[in-house]
Amino acid sequence: MKHLPKHLRQRWRYIAVTIESWPDATLSRGDFQRELWYAAQNLVGDTGSADADLTVYGFAFDDGVGHAVVRVRRDEVERGRAVLACVDAVNGHPIGLRVTGVSGTVRACEEKYIRRPPVSIEERHVTFAEADRRAVVRSRRIDAGVGDDFLGGTDLDCDSD
Repeated sequence: MKHLPKHLRQRWRYIAVTIESWPDATLSRGDFQRELWYAAQNLVGDTGSADADLTVYGFAFDDGVGHAVVRVRRDEVERGRAVLACVDAVNGHPIGLRVTGVSGTVRACEEKYIRRPPVSIEERHVTFAEADRRAVVRSRRIDAGVGDDFLGGTDLDCDSD
């Protein structure tokens, strides 16, 4: 079977997404893909979801930060961004997504929007609610351990020792 000529092939765009969650969250590509499909189905219905054809191409997540490359049809980029805005949790872990850019190829998407120096992560003890607590510090963000969960803040919210 012959390939279609280039002018008849489907055109794609690739959306670079930055992912943030609590430091103890465990996410996989399949879990993220499933939540993306559910969000698309809930927001735009079955036909709209099929038109956008959202697929997770690249995915990496570790220590509460990561990134993904999401493929979407060329005419459906705005719909794809809207669906991404509706994803708020994966496997019960709350997440924050930020679209960092859109590109015409996977390679350009990774080179322009994903290949950035990693955020330094360190653990330290902070004073929060008159108690000394373990915290994970990423840049100016501090996730202080409160029981089995985390409470997010900035360095201005905590006195560090």
